[in-house]
Amino acid sequence: MSDADIDPADDLLKSAPETAYLWGHVAGGGRVDSGQFTVVTSDETCANRLAAIAGGGEIDRRETEREYAHNTAVTRVKDEYHVMVEGDVVRSASAAFGLPVGDDAGGYRFDAFEDRRKQLLRGLLESCGTVCFKSSAGTVGISFVHDDRALLDTVDRLLDACPADAPTGPIQETSSGGHWFGIDDDAAAGFGEWVYEGSDGTSLFAPTRRRKLVRSLEEAENA
Repeated sequence: MSDADIDPADDLLKSAPETAYLWGHVAGGGRVDSGQFTVVTSDETCANRLAAIAGGGEIDRRETEREYAHNTAVTRVKDEYHVMVEGDVVRSASAAFGLPVGDDAGGYRFDAFEDRRKQLLRGLLESCGTVCFKSSAGTVGISFVHDDRALLDTVDRLLDACPADAPTGPIQETSSGGHWFGIDDDAAAGFGEWVYEGSDGTSLFAPTRRRKLVRSLEEAENA
């Protein structure tokens, strides 16, 4: 067991909880180039866990200023952790899972993770999803934001097929030129509980992201 409390995957190309979680993060918050992928996360523990699953990798901490997806006039400064992994397996995974390479479009083929949909969606939620408490409605809000419309189409299909009830709204454009869609408010809390169910026993989660969901669920219950 590594210092990240998680073992390396036996085979990054085979379906397992840890590989589904890793490639969800790569698709939602990473970039794949020839022979290397880079995943960006704001959670240091998550960065260590992703590197451990991949069997090692370089982690680069950076301080960045980013615009809010829905309001580009507002920016925030935060720490980011860039996990960089090299090897021939990256080329193989790009082909196997339809991940975009460089500036080439991808097809996002995640059929191999059909029996690991919860971990795949957890990785996607943590990498390109947002969770909040909507004080005006007293509900939890969950949405997905990404520059690549094709990825959001894929996430939408995964949500439609997942065991939890997760109806979604239409995919719309953000003010920054990307795309987003949300899970219906009356279903968001149930989906959030389902997607993190069992995560304590696997360490396949970003602690800060899960805490944000738990706080939002508590606020909604007390609203």
